[in-house]
Amino acid sequence: MTSERTEELYRLLLSKGYQEELCREIAYQHMNTDYTATRMLGYLYRVSNPRVEDLVDEMLAILSDRQQIIQKKEMEQAQAVMNDVYRNGL
Repeated sequence: MTSERTEELYRLLLSKGYQEELCREIAYQHMNTDYTATRMLGYLYRVSNPRVEDLVDEMLAILSDRQQIIQKKEMEQAQAVMNDVYRNGL
């Protein structure tokens, strides 16, 4: 089941004239969370008609940012566990 944001992204990509296969790949395979779809929608509303290369570059940047956020949250969780061990012991 896809989110409303993902569907909106797919429709916007199609309306800008990108190939249907590319639109499906971007919206449903890579930008399929509310966070990534919203970021890509913001980009598409700011930049009128980006080249395919620029579109893919932005997609990769958004995915990289998302991965960094995930890693940061994982490290914060691990640090919280270590702090609890230091405070309370095993």
